[in-house]
Amino acid sequence: MAKVLMKGNEALGEGAVRAGCRYFFAYPITPQSELPHYLAKRLPEVGGVFLQAESEVASINMVFGAAGAGARVMTSSSGPGISLMQEGISYLAGAELPCVIVNMVRGGPGLGNIAPAQSDYFQATKGGGHGDYRLLVLAPYSVQEIIDLMQDAFDLAEKYRNPVMIMGDGVLGQMMEPVELPDVEVGPVAPPHRPWAATGRMGRATKNLINSLYIVPENCEVHNQKLWEKYRQIAANEQRWEEYQTADAELVLVAYGTSARICKAVVDMCREAGQKVGLLRPITLWPFPEKPFTNLLTTAKQFLAVEMSTGQMVEDVRLAVNGQRPVYFYGRSGGMLPVARDVYREVQKLYCGGEQ
Repeated sequence: MAKVLMKGNEALGEGAVRAGCRYFFAYPITPQSELPHYLAKRLPEVGGVFLQAESEVASINMVFGAAGAGARVMTSSSGPGISLMQEGISYLAGAELPCVIVNMVRGGPGLGNIAPAQSDYFQATKGGGHGDYRLLVLAPYSVQEIIDLMQDAFDLAEKYRNPVMIMGDGVLGQMMEPVELPDVEVGPVAPPHRPWAATGRMGRATKNLINSLYIVPENCEVHNQKLWEKYRQIAANEQRWEEYQTADAELVLVAYGTSARICKAVVDMCREAGQKVGLLRPITLWPFPEKPFTNLLTTAKQFLAVEMSTGQMVEDVRLAVNGQRPVYFYGRSGGMLPVARDVYREVQKLYCGGEQ
């Protein structure tokens, strides 16, 4: 199939359409506004529904309603908008409703700015809302991977009946790259049969109840234990990552999304200089890919986490390394990008044991 040139935010929309999503509720916010703009035109073409809500709070609760009826549904936002959605996201996780949430992260904290950042890592991976819950979090690093992971996001959401977040940033949303679209039939999609969905009793003796409110503490604890067993299975089975030049790497960069693109260039620069440097790129931010560290520790003497934040993922890297090697951090925040020459300079300090 011939490749087409697409902007990242538009690829999010087309990927969702080709994954069978026909319901999208959102409120525009930079730097992801091209996504609702794209789906406002695209969804009616394929028999779907686009609705611009009056706020992010409204949109996430519309997602709750559609997901409760068994529909493939998605919303999107960025930093401050995702913050407003946290209560609804917590409800969705508590009620075990599948959906996809796109977060194209902007600079923080507070209202911050519209420049790209990775400052929402804690919010996404540690549970920004109230209660014991987890989101599956996928972090694409190219426009093609946006397309590929969108199908996975919906499938994982339904497999585990859990919200899945696609987390990118302003660079990824705004860049244009050639992509190959999945060759699937695109048209109206009948609501799939979900035996748990609230679509009417349909002759059953009992009704389906979508709920995240458990007043009796004993019942709430049983529900929490059930959820935690599900999260344990996700952590065991769904870790995803990419390794680049790690087979003999003595220093391993760890980075995701746009930071990983920059670090891959740094690895090439180091390899040209004869230095054994590699890259581990987490694709799932939760569950964080701990599994590859077992092999990496056979050669790696040190790790350097590179992020577009003041340091968040680095804490998960340290947990995965478990004190067996030193873990260092380099980051830029507030919408500033870690450019390759600066990361390379940090690598030289560590690799050569001092300032260059």
